Amino acid sequence: MSLSNFIPNVWSARLLENLNNAHVFANLVNRDYEGEIRQLGDTVKINSIGHVTIGNYTKNTDMSAAETLTDAQTTLVIDKAKYFNFQIDDIDKAQTKPKVMDAAMRDSAWGLADEVDKLFAALHATATTKKGTTGAPEIGGVLTAGSALYDLLIYLSIKLDEYNTPRQGRWIVVPPWVHGYLLKDSRFINSTDMGNQMRTNAMVGRVAGFDVYISNNVVKGGTAESDYHAVIAGHPMAISYAEQIASVEAYRPQLRFADAVKGLLVFGYKLVRPNNIATLYVKQAAS
Repeated sequence: MSLSNFIPNVWSARLLENLNNAHVFANLVNRDYEGEIRQLGDTVKINSIGHVTIGNYTKNTDMSAAETLTDAQTTLVIDKAKYFNFQIDDIDKAQTKPKVMDAAMRDSAWGLADEVDKLFAALHATATTKKGTTGAPEIGGVLTAGSALYDLLIYLSIKLDEYNTPRQGRWIVVPPWVHGYLLKDSRFINSTDMGNQMRTNAMVGRVAGFDVYISNNVVKGGTAESDYHAVIAGHPMAISYAEQIASVEAYRPQLRFADAVKGLLVFGYKLVRPNNIATLYVKQAAS
């Protein structure tokens, strides 16, 4: 495998494609500002306007003077960076399949996406609605059956309704054991396109108005007891995210007979609407 065949912009595009396919949480947020970043330290200004006042109209009567709109601004900072750096020894290169570099790039993309998703999963503590936190009057509690879980998901849906969260596009990310509980509930099976449609990119169905995704990055230890999982539900409008493959470089390490590749991912995210995500703390019953 010769470095003369390495075209950085092509590899960078391939890496980004693989990265998007590996994301779970990061594919459930809005990425409206992604094309505006280039490097670590970039900032994106996110503007919003206040509500427009609605008045009563009376025939043959002047309306109030035109309202001056208020505005608000928040900043999305590209303040995080992750990298990979691997090599393939010339001896190993001669003994392996030609696509070994592509396989290594796919694994690098998966690793970067996994690190990003872990950061998103940690946003559970910043949600306005939290059910099951220590000392709360309503406890998510120990789950022993799918029906109990379904009722808790309905609770999350109602709380999002109360904060005017759009119903279209709502999502929830669960650990594998919670998905297993849902599979025991006919309401989940019946609402998942009659239980027959294949899902992609970790989406496993629908329940209580949520698209259900599965991830091992759902935080465990979200409450005083370390065996609680923090299940997050929400809507893309709640979180803004932007990422950019800032650099992908091929090189020959000075003291090795090897081909090496290093890459840098820069990104940033911001919870702009904490009312539009909700967290449920639950744990699995002892078997």
